[in-house]
Amino acid sequence: MKNEFFMHRCLQLAEMGRQEVGNGAMVGSILVREEKIIAEGYHKKFGESHAEVELLKKYDLQIRSKDILYVSLEPCCHTGKNPPCTEIILERGIKNVVVGMLDPDPRVSGKGIAALRAAGVHVIGPILPTECGWLNRGFVSVRTKGRPWITLKSAKATNGKIANEDGSPLKITSDDQNVWNHTNLRAKHDAILVGVQTIINDDPILDTRLALGLNAYCPWRIILDPQLRIPRIAKVLNDNNAHKTIVITSKENLDRASDIQSNGAMVIAVAKNADVFDWNGLWSALLSPQGNDFNGLTSILVEGGSRTWEVFKKAGMVDMEVNLVSL
Repeated sequence: MKNEFFMHRCLQLAEMGRQEVGNGAMVGSILVREEKIIAEGYHKKFGESHAEVELLKKYDLQIRSKDILYVSLEPCCHTGKNPPCTEIILERGIKNVVVGMLDPDPRVSGKGIAALRAAGVHVIGPILPTECGWLNRGFVSVRTKGRPWITLKSAKATNGKIANEDGSPLKITSDDQNVWNHTNLRAKHDAILVGVQTIINDDPILDTRLALGLNAYCPWRIILDPQLRIPRIAKVLNDNNAHKTIVITSKENLDRASDIQSNGAMVIAVAKNADVFDWNGLWSALLSPQGNDFNGLTSILVEGGSRTWEVFKKAGMVDMEVNLVSL
């Protein structure tokens, strides 16, 4: 049970990297000596040191033979934006490693553990692979499906309506449901996505201001807008988080995008396939660094409206669906 206890601490640390690691994984690591944590580290930001490297660079004292390094994701064994994590583990003389889950990246996937074992390191794991995988379900989806993890959230009145007859907003969810949504859905995804009609009808802020126990950080806000119809007075283009707004449109509209970009919002052109955006083009744009401190993402909460829900569901692009009904 002690391995599970320490791995849960790794997951707590990993969570601290949410919204910062781009298209990478959230990873936590601890160093344990005589059943006490003596050092901690986590992947803090896209392109920066991985969790175990962060820990071992910070902890510059001597490593003892019985010390145990815990890490929530298998140490990498290839050179990417950083050198292989297995190298520093071996260089520092770590003899015992406990791993939470295998890395789904085919460049690693078991090879990191094999490299450590081949060098004489005692490796236990994966332990808690379900919990570790759930925290990084977006990262896993990107590496195995080539697209972000997609949660579709809908809200309907008991009579099935999602708006008033004239299209104006209809208050459906209670204050408690809104807090739950901000805390357990919005704050657990890298981005919130809506179709442009939702912006026109509701003018939402699309942030996490109601989330419990969290700073009100703003996820990336993605607006699907093929014809560039978004009102220039929309809140998502004019508030303090305008730089975290991404408008997806078709190429022929780019020459009309300068006023949208004036407050820092990004406009990205994606090819269309019939009446919807090309999925491969959309995922390529949203998984890749684009500037504005946007380093890709791994999870999206699709909040509406009905046309957008239909498109995602019809294409089989929904991993989890949450339906809120008025109380």
